[in-house]
Amino acid sequence: MKPLLQLIVVSDRAAQGVRPDATAPLLQPHVAACGFSMGEVHVVPDEIPAIEAALRAAIRSGGLVLTTGGTGPALRDVTPEATRLVIQRELPGFGEAMRMASFHTIPTALGSRAIAGLAGAALVVNLPGSPKGALECFQLIAPAALHVLRVVGGEAGDCARP
Repeated sequence: MKPLLQLIVVSDRAAQGVRPDATAPLLQPHVAACGFSMGEVHVVPDEIPAIEAALRAAIRSGGLVLTTGGTGPALRDVTPEATRLVIQRELPGFGEAMRMASFHTIPTALGSRAIAGLAGAALVVNLPGSPKGALECFQLIAPAALHVLRVVGGEAGDCARP
């Protein structure tokens, strides 16, 4: 059975209905190909309480919980802060890998503050707000995310290559 993937879109404009979310429709066709089953998509404003509540609701189901947006240096970008309120153990390799891979295309990616970590049986990963960047980063981290979820679920005992 494929692990569940839930998406939380963090965007003031999308939450207000000013513009439609473009990330979920772009990600959706790639979710199954990367080994996941698409679940709920939630759109919330760039506010810690809203992001935290959406994260807490999503992690109850386990699996992979992705956020998009709110990871930059702007004052309204608070997704990492909300994520830290929910996760128990940070997994810094996800953010580091996304920044370095993205850096080769867009040097400003080094300003990303995206993090990832475990919250119970769920893996939470912050993706960029750009739909294209979110897709590229999702495809980059998907194999590692599957492995982490297998380890957390007791299906894989070590980190040896399959």
